[in-house]
Amino acid sequence: MVCVLILAAAAGAVAAFLILRIWVVLRSRDFTPRESLSILVVAGSGGHTTEILRLLGSLSSAYSPRHYVIADTDEMSANKINSFELDRADRDPSNMYTKYYIHRIPRSREVRQSWPSTVFTTLHSMWLSFPLIHQVKPDLVLCNGPGTCVPICVSALLLGILGIKKVIIVYVESICRVETLSLSGKILFHLSDYFIVQWPALKEKYPKSVYLGRIV
Repeated sequence: MVCVLILAAAAGAVAAFLILRIWVVLRSRDFTPRESLSILVVAGSGGHTTEILRLLGSLSSAYSPRHYVIADTDEMSANKINSFELDRADRDPSNMYTKYYIHRIPRSREVRQSWPSTVFTTLHSMWLSFPLIHQVKPDLVLCNGPGTCVPICVSALLLGILGIKKVIIVYVESICRVETLSLSGKILFHLSDYFIVQWPALKEKYPKSVYLGRIV
């Protein structure tokens, strides 16, 4: 009986520590200004990639190097990213030598995939996401809703929980979301450092979000 109580107390202490650590990481927004910021961008197929690249087009070359994460079957996003970077270098010679990298991870959920099986594919994606995040150690993660962003953002949060590095997570809800959040948005609303919406109706529903008008 005594052993059970000791184990229960130890488990409770570990759980309390983890909860406290998560709270500290989510509350901490201290960031040291620097000349450049390593940014990791999560791109999804179709409209998600188009929107995130439009947003990136308004950012300066100080956000470098740029790391893109796409699903391993998403060739369309890879082509769009390469075209975007080439066009950016042509328009501004200062971007010519800015490095960018494209990384691939398994999709969290395929189109028409059953929800129960999504749990396992998401865990598999997360298993491969953390080594990537640990290797890159970005200063900032930027995403706008593809399912791939959930394991990436959870891995970035885990990096802070383990005391390796605090990664700023910025989530921009898609312009298509006028009154309700996407599934990824509902999950990451509680995990992101800055949650940006593009419609006043969402700002009213989620007061803690940041409304900047239409930004893409």
